[in-house]
Amino acid sequence: MIEERQPLSEREREILQLVVTGATNLQIARRLMISPNTVKVHLRNIYEKMGVQSRTEASMVAVREGWVALAGVEAAPAAPPVRRQWPAIALWQRVYLLAALAVVLLAFFYPQFSRGRTASSPASDLSDPPLLADLTGLGVGDEQWTAQAMMPAARSRLALVPYEGKLYAIAGATATGVSGIVEVYDPESNGWLPRAAKPTPVSNVGGVVLEGLIYVPGGYTAEGEVTDVLEVYDPQGDTWHTRAALPQPLCAYAIASAEGRMYLFGGWDGEQYVSAVYIYDPTTDGWASGTPLSSARGFAAAGELEGLIFVAGGYDGRRELALLEVYDPGQEARGKRPWATRAAMAAPRGGLGMAVTGSALYVIGGGWEQAVDFNERYDPHTDTWSSIPTPLPDQWRHLGVAALGERIFAIGGWSGGHLAVNQEYRTLLYRIHLPLGSKGSGQ
Repeated sequence: MIEERQPLSEREREILQLVVTGATNLQIARRLMISPNTVKVHLRNIYEKMGVQSRTEASMVAVREGWVALAGVEAAPAAPPVRRQWPAIALWQRVYLLAALAVVLLAFFYPQFSRGRTASSPASDLSDPPLLADLTGLGVGDEQWTAQAMMPAARSRLALVPYEGKLYAIAGATATGVSGIVEVYDPESNGWLPRAAKPTPVSNVGGVVLEGLIYVPGGYTAEGEVTDVLEVYDPQGDTWHTRAALPQPLCAYAIASAEGRMYLFGGWDGEQYVSAVYIYDPTTDGWASGTPLSSARGFAAAGELEGLIFVAGGYDGRRELALLEVYDPGQEARGKRPWATRAAMAAPRGGLGMAVTGSALYVIGGGWEQAVDFNERYDPHTDTWSSIPTPLPDQWRHLGVAALGERIFAIGGWSGGHLAVNQEYRTLLYRIHLPLGSKGSGQ
């Protein structure tokens, strides 16, 4: 019997039990407080010991042999130690074959069911287990990317804002909880320095620069609530101030600035994902509503290019999106429809970051429940996407992405744990790849 020759460890039995329920690698990692990469290693060992090639085979063998318990089903009698031929199909065997079939069907439908529940139970969308990422075996590094000084406080769901040649990493989620920490990175010295902490610690936020000040609206607090606070940082004085509150509590939005105003797209309002668009004018310290997105979503990314704001990807509580929409503030001001759809990304991405440099958009990271092993570059003049490499070919979401000239920085994020990585990509080294998207392609 396989179990007698190569017994499973206690941890392997725990993982096998969850596999039988149809849990994904990410769900197993969260349940057992380990990284998805560690789950993959355990699964390889389990398959080798059981002599199987897939989750389905492992589930069927586990149920048939009674190695795992299914609610309402008793374990099968132990098989004879030596049996060269299949026995006749007895009644109890038919029962277990049916049970195994039910397990297979559950494995297919459970992830969708689980993600469907997220819309009414968003805690897993807005926070991650309190872990530091283990980068062992994740293959960090690529010839077109350069590793720079790591962020002192590993975190995800932060605001990363470029200002006068430096990058301000503001707030976010750490392994010890939601934080208001502020650290500034100087690429000239390749070093980090602390700055005055944000008064209201939050995660799932972004920020933009308006008139020399950094605006950070809303966010998800340490108490698990969504806030409407608007806090503004003065880089010259290293001080924080409060401005007019948002029209409603909001986090996990996409954010961009254009024509001296701040624009928020979608997000989570504490009860649901929304399609709302809010516009802030710093000269009047007032908010206005814009034409909503085509659908409610959060965890999208936005960037301004040539007077237009591009909004890419996102997550709607059930699935990641590959959608790219473009918003025209000028059309909004004239009372005309401001939205248009452009070519979709090659891969759906939620929790991605976007940078704009030169005449192109760059989207980095994303991947809600599976790895995305490439990033993408969008040319608005040809309405096409092309692939660019990734320094971290695994799940990488809720990172900070920003451009300083022709240099793009991807900092922090989540990949089985909170990251402190600081990776630099020089767009002048960009290589031409075959287009991944074409004009008019769908989601």
